[in-house]
Amino acid sequence: MTGPIALLGTTSFIPKADNVIVLGPPGVGKTHLAIGLGIRACQSGYPVLFDTAAGWINRLSVAHQRHGGLAAEIKRLRRYRLLIIDELGYLPFSRWGEIFADEPIATAMIDRLIHHSEVLTLDGESYRTRIRRELLEKNTNITT
Repeated sequence: MTGPIALLGTTSFIPKADNVIVLGPPGVGKTHLAIGLGIRACQSGYPVLFDTAAGWINRLSVAHQRHGGLAAEIKRLRRYRLLIIDELGYLPFSRWGEIFADEPIATAMIDRLIHHSEVLTLDGESYRTRIRRELLEKNTNITT
């Protein structure tokens, strides 16, 4: 297998501290790919932590509310070589200033996220939609 996904499977982006951003419509395999990369990273000896974007925001918001908590949480997160943020697309970049209640910090986070990033765009039909359609077609063929 060759191409960007195979290259990501080598985990060579991890020691370089590069980001991987996987874009695409629902159901094309973004989460599946992220989990696969996380498993490959674990197999290569890298500590990995996975959560949804909402989970990460909650984790960091709760830490931010504690005196010194955000610095402690960030220090704890630095132990991990790969942090996977799933469902990031559900929080549009344009709203990060509102979500984090600080436009300059949100802009800096987006800037750092896309700098040194491998952007992979997946396309195609949702596997859930395809499976449902195939099931309906199969059932229609059985009854006729």
